Amino acid sequence: MKRKNEKYNINDKNRTYDFEDLVEIISRLRAPGGCPWDMKQTHESLKKCLAEESREVMDAIDKNDDENLCEELGDLLLQVIMHAQIASEDSRFTIDDVVQGICEKMIRRHPHVFGDAKALSQEESLKLWEEIKRQEKEG
Repeated sequence: MKRKNEKYNINDKNRTYDFEDLVEIISRLRAPGGCPWDMKQTHESLKKCLAEESREVMDAIDKNDDENLCEELGDLLLQVIMHAQIASEDSRFTIDDVVQGICEKMIRRHPHVFGDAKALSQEESLKLWEEIKRQEKEG
């Protein structure tokens, strides 16, 4: 059955999607009238899926299989967005909060790129990262 004014159509093979589309698709799957399985998932019930998808990413890396790696990274991204969607439904946090947090962390932990610190080697970069991480944990 085709739905009128459908933004996402199973027969649309030529569409290019972006991150916002994925977030919207996951939201729709969990909304009333969405997918019964997706609607029932919780952080706890998805733990196995998250672990499985992580292992599949590592397997694709081990096999040097770029095509499979691309697919498995998509599956892992799905897990991140699904967990953020579940949290947003309880007004805990959103995918935008996740993105904001990781952007802030990456900038903060790379002062040799985004600030005045110096790191001339991989070892120095890692040392800076670990020191900043330690300071953050100590509060």
